[in-house]
Amino acid sequence: MEAIIDSGSLHRTAKYFMDSGRADTHDEAMALLKRFGLTVYVGEEIADSIHQQAALLTLINVARRTLLGGVQIVGLPDAPCLSPLATNVSMNQAVCDLGGQLVIDAKEDWPSAVIGNATVPSSNLLPCWRLTWNGWRGGVIPVRDGRRLREVEAIALAPLLAAGACVAEVFAYHAGDHLMAGRRTSGLSLWRPGVDWLIDDGTEVALAFLPSRLWIIGLGNLGQAFAWALAALPYSDRHEVQLVLQDFDRIAASNESTSLLTFAADIHRRKARVVAEWLDARGFDTYVNERRFGVSTRRGEDEPGVALCGVDNALARAALEKSRFGLVVEAGLGAGPEAFRSLSVHTFPSTRSAEEIWSRQVGQTNENNEHVENMPAYQALKRKGLDTCGLAQLASRTVGVPFVGLIAACLVLSEPLRRLNGGCAFELLSGSVVTLDDMESVAIPCGPYAFGHFRAGSVK
Repeated sequence: MEAIIDSGSLHRTAKYFMDSGRADTHDEAMALLKRFGLTVYVGEEIADSIHQQAALLTLINVARRTLLGGVQIVGLPDAPCLSPLATNVSMNQAVCDLGGQLVIDAKEDWPSAVIGNATVPSSNLLPCWRLTWNGWRGGVIPVRDGRRLREVEAIALAPLLAAGACVAEVFAYHAGDHLMAGRRTSGLSLWRPGVDWLIDDGTEVALAFLPSRLWIIGLGNLGQAFAWALAALPYSDRHEVQLVLQDFDRIAASNESTSLLTFAADIHRRKARVVAEWLDARGFDTYVNERRFGVSTRRGEDEPGVALCGVDNALARAALEKSRFGLVVEAGLGAGPEAFRSLSVHTFPSTRSAEEIWSRQVGQTNENNEHVENMPAYQALKRKGLDTCGLAQLASRTVGVPFVGLIAACLVLSEPLRRLNGGCAFELLSGSVVTLDDMESVAIPCGPYAFGHFRAGSVK
Protein backbone atom coordinates (compact mmCIF):
# COMPACT_ATOMS: atom_id res chain seq x y z
CA MET A 1 0.00 0.00 0.00
CA GLU A 2 1.37 3.39 -0.99
CA ALA A 3 2.21 5.69 1.92
CA ILE A 4 0.79 9.20 1.94
CA ILE A 5 3.56 11.67 1.20
CA ASP A 6 3.63 15.37 1.98
CA SER A 7 5.51 18.40 0.68
CA GLY A 8 8.40 17.71 3.07
CA SER A 9 8.99 14.11 2.03
CA LEU A 10 8.29 14.37 -1.71
CA HIS A 11 11.19 13.45 -4.00
CA ARG A 12 11.41 16.54 -6.19
CA THR A 13 12.45 14.67 -9.34
CA ALA A 14 9.70 12.09 -8.92
CA LYS A 15 7.34 15.06 -9.08
CA TYR A 16 8.29 15.52 -12.74
CA PHE A 17 6.70 12.19 -13.63
CA MET A 18 3.71 12.88 -11.35
CA ASP A 19 3.04 16.35 -12.78
CA SER A 20 3.41 15.24 -16.39
CA GLY A 21 1.02 12.33 -15.91
CA ARG A 22 3.67 9.73 -16.76
CA ALA A 23 3.35 8.13 -13.31
CA ASP A 24 -0.01 7.27 -11.74
CA THR A 25 1.38 7.28 -8.19
CA HIS A 26 4.39 8.60 -6.26
CA ASP A 27 5.58 5.02 -5.77
CA GLU A 28 5.42 4.47 -9.52
CA ALA A 29 7.48 7.62 -10.10
CA MET A 30 10.07 6.45 -7.56
CA ALA A 31 10.19 3.01 -9.16
CA LEU A 32 10.95 4.69 -12.47
CA LEU A 33 13.86 6.65 -10.94
CA LYS A 34 15.20 3.45 -9.41
CA ARG A 35 15.69 2.08 -12.92
CA PHE A 36 17.94 5.04 -13.80
CA GLY A 37 21.66 4.42 -13.33
CA LEU A 38 25.13 5.34 -14.60
CA THR A 39 28.51 3.61 -14.90
CA VAL A 40 31.60 5.82 -14.73
CA TYR A 41 34.95 4.64 -16.11
CA VAL A 42 38.04 6.41 -14.78
CA GLY A 43 41.69 6.19 -15.77
CA GLU A 44 44.71 5.63 -13.51
CA GLU A 45 45.81 9.25 -13.95
CA ILE A 46 42.93 10.40 -11.75
CA ALA A 47 45.24 9.69 -8.82
CA ASP A 48 47.27 12.79 -9.72
CA SER A 49 44.59 15.04 -11.20
CA ILE A 50 42.65 17.39 -8.96
CA HIS A 51 40.31 18.29 -11.83
CA GLN A 52 39.47 14.67 -12.64
CA GLN A 53 38.84 13.97 -8.98
CA ALA A 54 36.57 17.02 -8.69
CA ALA A 55 34.67 15.95 -11.79
CA LEU A 56 34.14 12.43 -10.43
CA LEU A 57 33.07 13.54 -6.95
CA THR A 58 30.67 16.08 -8.41
CA LEU A 59 29.26 13.58 -10.89
CA ILE A 60 28.53 11.10 -8.10
CA ASN A 61 27.08 13.68 -5.72
CA VAL A 62 24.70 15.05 -8.34
CA ALA A 63 23.79 11.80 -10.10
CA ARG A 64 23.00 9.64 -7.09
CA ARG A 65 20.24 12.07 -6.03
CA THR A 66 18.42 11.64 -9.34
CA LEU A 67 19.54 8.27 -10.75
CA LEU A 68 18.23 6.17 -7.89
CA GLY A 69 19.41 2.91 -9.45
CA GLY A 70 22.93 3.92 -8.51
CA VAL A 71 26.25 5.24 -9.78
CA GLN A 72 28.94 2.61 -10.42
CA ILE A 73 32.63 3.47 -10.72
CA VAL A 74 35.07 1.24 -12.59
CA GLY A 75 38.87 1.55 -12.52
CA LEU A 76 39.34 3.91 -9.57
CA PRO A 77 42.84 3.52 -8.09
CA ASP A 78 43.30 3.58 -4.32
CA ALA A 79 44.79 7.08 -4.05
CA PRO A 80 44.59 10.07 -1.71
CA CYS A 81 41.89 12.61 -2.45
CA LEU A 82 43.47 15.84 -3.71
CA SER A 83 40.21 17.75 -4.09
CA PRO A 84 38.94 19.98 -1.27
CA LEU A 85 35.46 18.65 -2.07
CA ALA A 86 36.36 15.74 0.22
CA THR A 87 38.81 16.15 3.10
CA ASN A 88 41.35 13.81 4.69
CA VAL A 89 40.16 10.65 2.96
CA SER A 90 41.14 8.40 0.09
CA MET A 91 39.29 8.64 -3.21
CA ASN A 92 37.74 5.25 -2.54
CA GLN A 93 36.33 6.49 0.75
CA ALA A 94 35.21 9.82 -0.74
CA VAL A 95 33.34 8.01 -3.51
CA CYS A 96 31.57 5.70 -1.05
CA ASP A 97 30.73 8.56 1.32
CA LEU A 98 28.94 10.34 -1.53
CA GLY A 99 26.97 7.25 -2.48
CA GLY A 100 29.05 5.83 -5.33
CA GLN A 101 29.52 2.08 -5.81
CA LEU A 102 33.00 0.72 -6.59
CA VAL A 103 32.65 -2.25 -8.95
CA ILE A 104 34.76 -4.42 -11.23
CA ASP A 105 32.04 -5.56 -13.61
CA ALA A 106 29.60 -2.88 -14.71
CA LYS A 107 25.91 -3.33 -15.42
CA GLU A 108 25.33 -3.89 -19.11
CA ASP A 109 22.01 -2.04 -19.34
CA TRP A 110 23.17 1.35 -18.06
CA PRO A 111 24.68 4.21 -20.07
CA SER A 112 28.19 5.25 -19.10
CA ALA A 113 30.58 8.16 -18.75
CA VAL A 114 34.36 8.42 -19.08
CA ILE A 115 36.80 10.59 -17.15
CA GLY A 116 40.39 10.67 -18.36
CA ASN A 117 42.00 7.91 -20.40
CA ALA A 118 39.80 5.02 -19.31
CA THR A 119 38.71 2.46 -21.89
CA VAL A 120 35.06 1.59 -22.30
CA PRO A 121 34.23 -2.00 -23.31
CA SER A 122 33.65 -2.10 -27.05
CA SER A 123 30.56 -4.24 -26.48
CA ASN A 124 28.77 -1.32 -24.81
CA LEU A 125 26.26 -0.07 -27.37
CA LEU A 126 24.46 2.30 -24.98
CA PRO A 127 25.27 6.01 -24.87
CA CYS A 128 28.65 6.90 -23.39
CA TRP A 129 29.72 10.46 -22.66
CA ARG A 130 33.22 11.83 -22.17
CA LEU A 131 33.53 14.57 -19.55
CA THR A 132 35.93 17.15 -20.91
CA TRP A 133 37.10 20.66 -20.11
CA ASN A 134 39.71 23.30 -20.77
CA GLY A 135 40.08 26.94 -19.76
CA TRP A 136 36.65 28.28 -18.77
CA ARG A 137 34.78 25.60 -20.77
CA GLY A 138 33.30 22.26 -19.80
CA GLY A 139 30.81 19.72 -21.04
CA VAL A 140 30.33 16.25 -22.50
CA ILE A 141 30.97 14.67 -25.89
CA PRO A 142 29.76 11.23 -27.02
CA VAL A 143 32.78 8.90 -26.81
CA ARG A 144 32.14 7.57 -30.30
CA ASP A 145 32.90 11.07 -31.66
CA GLY A 146 36.55 10.57 -30.66
CA ARG A 147 36.96 14.19 -29.57
CA ARG A 148 37.89 15.89 -26.30
CA LEU A 149 39.18 19.24 -25.13
CA ARG A 150 42.81 19.55 -24.05
CA GLU A 151 42.07 19.10 -20.32
CA VAL A 152 45.43 20.71 -19.55
CA GLU A 153 44.59 24.01 -17.90
CA ALA A 154 41.14 24.87 -16.58
CA ILE A 155 39.45 26.93 -13.94
CA ALA A 156 38.13 24.77 -11.11
CA LEU A 157 34.50 25.28 -12.17
CA ALA A 158 34.98 23.70 -15.60
CA PRO A 159 35.13 20.03 -14.44
CA LEU A 160 32.10 20.66 -12.21
CA LEU A 161 30.25 22.10 -15.19
CA ALA A 162 31.13 19.01 -17.22
CA ALA A 163 29.70 16.79 -14.46
CA GLY A 164 26.46 18.77 -14.38
CA ALA A 165 26.11 18.59 -18.16
CA CYS A 166 26.71 14.84 -18.04
CA VAL A 167 23.97 14.15 -15.49
CA ALA A 168 21.58 16.35 -17.46
CA GLU A 169 22.14 14.24 -20.57
CA VAL A 170 21.96 10.93 -18.68
CA PHE A 171 18.67 11.94 -17.07
CA ALA A 172 17.20 13.03 -20.42
CA TYR A 173 18.24 9.69 -21.93
CA HIS A 174 16.63 7.65 -19.16
CA ALA A 175 13.52 9.83 -19.06
CA GLY A 176 13.21 9.56 -22.84
CA ASP A 177 12.24 13.20 -23.14
CA HIS A 178 14.97 14.39 -25.51
CA LEU A 179 15.75 12.33 -28.58
CA MET A 180 19.26 13.79 -28.96
CA ALA A 181 20.45 12.79 -25.49
CA GLY A 182 23.50 10.57 -26.00
CA ARG A 183 23.88 11.67 -29.62
CA ARG A 184 25.18 15.22 -29.20
CA THR A 185 27.68 17.37 -27.39
CA SER A 186 26.50 19.52 -24.48
CA GLY A 187 28.55 22.17 -22.75
CA LEU A 188 29.11 25.81 -21.97
CA SER A 189 31.74 28.51 -21.88
CA LEU A 190 31.74 30.35 -18.55
CA TRP A 191 33.94 33.02 -20.11
CA ARG A 192 31.57 33.78 -22.99
CA PRO A 193 28.23 32.00 -22.43
CA GLY A 194 26.43 31.44 -25.71
CA VAL A 195 29.48 30.85 -27.92
CA ASP A 196 30.66 27.46 -29.20
CA TRP A 197 32.19 25.87 -26.10
CA LEU A 198 34.31 23.46 -28.13
CA ILE A 199 36.35 26.27 -29.70
CA ASP A 200 39.11 28.19 -27.92
CA ASP A 201 38.75 31.67 -29.41
CA GLY A 202 41.91 32.95 -27.70
CA THR A 203 40.13 35.42 -25.41
CA GLU A 204 40.18 33.36 -22.19
CA VAL A 205 42.64 34.27 -19.46
CA ALA A 206 44.20 32.25 -16.68
CA LEU A 207 42.45 32.58 -13.33
CA ALA A 208 44.58 35.01 -11.33
CA PHE A 209 42.19 36.43 -8.71
CA LEU A 210 39.44 35.08 -6.45
CA PRO A 211 36.79 36.88 -4.33
CA SER A 212 37.67 37.12 -0.65
CA ARG A 213 34.29 37.97 0.92
CA LEU A 214 30.82 36.71 -0.04
CA TRP A 215 27.31 36.69 1.45
CA ILE A 216 25.20 33.67 0.42
CA ILE A 217 21.42 34.12 0.66
CA GLY A 218 19.40 30.90 0.64
CA LEU A 219 20.99 27.52 1.38
CA GLY A 220 18.77 25.06 -0.44
CA ASN A 221 19.35 23.62 -3.90
CA LEU A 222 21.16 26.69 -5.26
CA GLY A 223 22.88 27.85 -2.09
CA GLN A 224 24.41 24.44 -1.42
CA ALA A 225 25.56 24.26 -5.04
CA PHE A 226 27.20 27.70 -4.53
CA ALA A 227 29.07 26.28 -1.53
CA TRP A 228 30.15 23.14 -3.41
CA ALA A 229 31.48 25.20 -6.34
CA LEU A 230 33.15 27.74 -4.05
CA ALA A 231 35.02 25.01 -2.20
CA ALA A 232 36.57 23.82 -5.47
CA LEU A 233 38.23 27.19 -6.17
CA PRO A 234 42.04 27.37 -5.71
CA TYR A 235 42.33 29.45 -2.54
CA SER A 236 45.78 29.41 -0.97
CA ASP A 237 44.38 30.06 2.51
CA ARG A 238 40.66 29.51 3.00
CA HIS A 239 40.84 30.80 6.59
CA GLU A 240 41.08 34.28 5.07
CA VAL A 241 37.87 33.87 3.04
CA GLN A 242 34.89 35.40 4.85
CA LEU A 243 31.48 33.89 4.13
CA VAL A 244 28.13 34.98 5.58
CA LEU A 245 25.52 32.21 5.25
CA GLN A 246 21.89 33.28 5.53
CA ASP A 247 18.89 30.96 5.74
CA PHE A 248 16.14 30.58 8.36
CA ASP A 249 14.83 27.19 7.25
CA ARG A 250 15.35 23.60 8.35
CA ILE A 251 16.23 20.66 6.11
CA ALA A 252 13.35 18.42 5.04
CA ALA A 253 13.56 14.94 3.59
CA SER A 254 12.75 16.33 0.15
CA ASN A 255 15.91 18.48 0.19
CA GLU A 256 18.15 15.44 -0.16
CA SER A 257 16.87 14.96 -3.71
CA THR A 258 18.14 18.38 -4.84
CA SER A 259 20.74 19.79 -2.43
CA LEU A 260 24.39 18.73 -2.70
CA LEU A 261 25.34 19.04 0.98
CA THR A 262 22.21 17.40 2.38
CA PHE A 263 22.11 13.80 3.59
CA ALA A 264 19.52 11.78 5.51
CA ALA A 265 21.25 12.48 8.83
CA ASP A 266 20.73 16.22 8.32
CA ILE A 267 16.92 16.16 8.23
CA HIS A 268 15.38 18.68 10.67
CA ARG A 269 18.70 20.50 11.16
CA ARG A 270 19.10 24.17 10.26
CA LYS A 271 20.34 24.55 6.69
CA ALA A 272 22.76 27.35 7.57
CA ARG A 273 24.47 25.27 10.25
CA VAL A 274 24.84 22.22 8.00
CA VAL A 275 26.43 24.29 5.24
CA ALA A 276 28.62 26.19 7.72
CA GLU A 277 29.96 22.93 9.16
CA TRP A 278 30.80 21.63 5.68
CA LEU A 279 32.61 24.86 4.73
CA ASP A 280 34.34 25.09 8.11
CA ALA A 281 35.76 21.62 7.56
CA ARG A 282 37.38 23.00 4.41
CA GLY A 283 38.92 25.94 6.24
CA PHE A 284 36.56 28.81 5.37
CA ASP A 285 35.70 31.54 7.88
CA THR A 286 31.90 31.33 8.13
CA TYR A 287 29.26 33.46 9.86
CA VAL A 288 25.70 32.19 10.23
CA ASN A 289 22.63 34.42 9.88
CA GLU A 290 19.39 32.55 10.57
CA ARG A 291 17.02 35.43 9.97
CA ARG A 292 14.71 35.56 6.97
CA PHE A 293 16.14 37.78 4.21
CA GLY A 294 13.96 40.77 3.31
CA VAL A 295 13.59 44.54 3.28
CA SER A 296 14.86 44.77 6.88
CA THR A 297 18.17 43.04 6.06
CA ARG A 298 21.05 45.51 6.09
CA ARG A 299 24.67 44.78 5.33
CA GLY A 300 27.17 46.26 7.78
CA GLU A 301 30.14 48.23 6.54
CA ASP A 302 32.53 45.47 7.61
CA GLU A 303 30.52 42.66 6.03
CA PRO A 304 30.87 41.18 2.51
CA GLY A 305 29.81 43.55 -0.26
CA VAL A 306 28.93 40.80 -2.75
CA ALA A 307 25.82 38.66 -2.35
CA LEU A 308 25.06 35.38 -4.12
CA CYS A 309 21.32 34.74 -3.95
CA GLY A 310 19.53 31.45 -4.49
CA VAL A 311 16.02 31.91 -3.06
CA ASP A 312 12.76 31.31 -4.94
CA ASN A 313 10.72 33.84 -2.97
CA ALA A 314 9.65 36.86 -5.04
CA LEU A 315 9.33 39.13 -2.00
CA ALA A 316 12.91 38.41 -0.92
CA ARG A 317 14.26 38.79 -4.47
CA ALA A 318 12.52 42.14 -4.89
CA ALA A 319 14.40 43.39 -1.81
CA LEU A 320 17.88 42.43 -3.00
CA GLU A 321 19.03 45.98 -3.72
CA LYS A 322 17.80 47.40 -0.41
CA SER A 323 20.50 45.68 1.65
CA ARG A 324 23.46 47.87 0.55
CA PHE A 325 25.38 45.24 -1.37
CA GLY A 326 27.77 46.54 -4.01
CA LEU A 327 27.09 43.57 -6.27
CA VAL A 328 24.33 40.95 -6.22
CA VAL A 329 24.43 37.83 -8.40
CA GLU A 330 21.08 36.07 -8.28
CA ALA A 331 19.96 32.78 -9.83
CA GLY A 332 16.50 31.38 -10.42
CA LEU A 333 15.39 27.98 -11.65
CA GLY A 334 12.38 27.05 -13.74
CA ALA A 335 9.43 25.13 -12.34
CA GLY A 336 6.94 22.57 -13.58
CA PRO A 337 7.38 19.63 -15.96
CA GLU A 338 7.98 21.92 -18.94
CA ALA A 339 10.44 24.40 -17.43
CA PHE A 340 12.38 22.67 -14.62
CA ARG A 341 15.54 22.56 -16.75
CA SER A 342 15.51 26.35 -17.29
CA LEU A 343 17.68 28.80 -15.40
CA SER A 344 18.43 32.51 -15.27
CA VAL A 345 21.06 34.68 -13.62
CA HIS A 346 20.58 38.37 -12.84
CA THR A 347 23.12 40.83 -11.49
CA PHE A 348 22.54 44.13 -9.72
CA PRO A 349 22.95 47.00 -10.09
CA SER A 350 21.76 46.80 -13.69
CA THR A 351 19.49 48.57 -16.13
CA ARG A 352 16.45 47.10 -14.34
CA SER A 353 16.00 46.99 -10.58
CA ALA A 354 15.25 43.84 -8.62
CA GLU A 355 12.03 45.40 -7.38
CA GLU A 356 10.95 46.14 -10.95
CA ILE A 357 11.58 42.54 -12.01
CA TRP A 358 9.96 40.69 -9.11
CA SER A 359 7.45 42.94 -7.36
CA ARG A 360 4.77 41.89 -9.86
CA GLN A 361 5.20 38.26 -8.80
CA VAL A 362 4.73 38.88 -5.06
CA GLY A 363 1.63 37.03 -3.87
CA GLN A 364 0.96 35.37 -7.20
CA THR A 365 0.02 31.69 -7.25
CA ASN A 366 0.93 29.15 -9.88
CA GLU A 367 -2.06 28.71 -12.19
CA ASN A 368 -0.69 25.27 -13.12
CA ASN A 369 -1.31 23.91 -9.60
CA GLU A 370 -4.98 23.17 -10.22
CA HIS A 371 -4.07 21.28 -13.38
CA VAL A 372 -1.42 19.30 -11.47
CA GLU A 373 -3.86 18.36 -8.72
CA ASN A 374 -6.02 16.60 -11.32
CA MET A 375 -3.20 14.31 -12.41
CA PRO A 376 -3.61 10.59 -11.53
CA ALA A 377 -0.79 10.57 -8.94
CA TYR A 378 -2.44 13.36 -6.93
CA GLN A 379 -5.90 11.86 -7.18
CA ALA A 380 -4.43 8.58 -5.91
CA LEU A 381 -3.09 10.42 -2.85
CA LYS A 382 -6.47 12.07 -2.35
CA ARG A 383 -8.15 8.67 -2.31
CA LYS A 384 -5.60 7.51 0.27
CA GLY A 385 -6.69 10.32 2.59
CA LEU A 386 -4.53 13.37 1.75
CA ASP A 387 -6.64 16.43 2.59
CA THR A 388 -7.26 19.42 0.34
CA CYS A 389 -4.64 21.58 2.06
CA GLY A 390 -1.99 18.88 1.83
CA LEU A 391 -2.84 18.28 -1.81
CA ALA A 392 -2.49 21.98 -2.60
CA GLN A 393 0.87 22.19 -0.80
CA LEU A 394 2.14 19.16 -2.67
CA ALA A 395 1.02 20.56 -6.02
CA SER A 396 2.67 23.91 -5.27
CA ARG A 397 6.15 22.41 -4.84
CA THR A 398 8.36 22.75 -7.88
CA VAL A 399 10.00 19.95 -9.82
CA GLY A 400 13.66 19.96 -8.82
CA VAL A 401 16.86 18.34 -10.08
CA PRO A 402 20.35 18.99 -8.67
CA PHE A 403 22.13 19.22 -12.02
CA VAL A 404 20.31 22.42 -12.98
CA GLY A 405 21.24 23.99 -9.64
CA LEU A 406 24.89 23.01 -10.10
CA ILE A 407 25.10 24.48 -13.60
CA ALA A 408 23.41 27.67 -12.37
CA ALA A 409 25.93 27.83 -9.50
CA CYS A 410 28.84 27.62 -11.95
CA LEU A 411 27.36 30.58 -13.86
CA VAL A 412 26.82 32.55 -10.65
CA LEU A 413 30.37 32.00 -9.35
CA SER A 414 31.82 32.75 -12.78
CA GLU A 415 30.36 36.28 -12.66
CA PRO A 416 32.67 37.67 -9.93
CA LEU A 417 35.51 35.56 -11.35
CA ARG A 418 35.14 37.13 -14.82
CA ARG A 419 34.91 40.64 -13.39
CA LEU A 420 37.99 40.06 -11.23
CA ASN A 421 40.00 38.70 -14.13
CA GLY A 422 39.19 41.27 -16.81
CA GLY A 423 36.29 39.55 -18.51
CA CYS A 424 32.80 40.64 -19.47
CA ALA A 425 30.05 41.49 -16.98
CA PHE A 426 26.48 40.34 -17.58
CA GLU A 427 23.24 41.65 -16.15
CA LEU A 428 21.30 38.66 -17.48
CA LEU A 429 22.03 35.08 -18.51
CA SER A 430 19.11 32.90 -19.47
CA GLY A 431 18.83 29.44 -20.95
CA SER A 432 18.19 25.76 -20.39
CA VAL A 433 20.35 22.73 -19.74
CA VAL A 434 18.62 21.18 -22.75
CA THR A 435 20.55 23.64 -24.96
CA LEU A 436 23.47 24.84 -22.86
CA ASP A 437 25.41 26.40 -25.73
CA ASP A 438 22.41 28.55 -26.64
CA MET A 439 22.58 30.77 -23.57
CA GLU A 440 21.11 34.25 -24.01
CA SER A 441 23.02 37.11 -22.42
CA VAL A 442 22.93 40.85 -21.85
CA ALA A 443 26.35 42.38 -21.25
CA ILE A 444 26.93 45.59 -19.28
CA PRO A 445 29.96 47.78 -18.61
CA CYS A 446 31.47 47.52 -15.15
CA GLY A 447 34.31 49.14 -13.29
CA PRO A 448 37.08 47.48 -11.29
CA TYR A 449 35.98 44.83 -8.79
CA ALA A 450 36.08 46.66 -5.46
CA PHE A 451 34.81 44.07 -2.98
CA GLY A 452 37.94 42.23 -1.88
CA HIS A 453 40.09 39.62 -3.59
CA PHE A 454 43.04 37.26 -3.25
CA ARG A 455 45.50 35.95 -5.76
CA ALA A 456 44.56 32.46 -6.88
CA GLY A 457 46.89 29.78 -5.60
CA SER A 458 47.22 26.05 -5.39
CA VAL A 459 44.36 24.16 -3.78
CA LYS A 460 45.36 22.80 -0.40
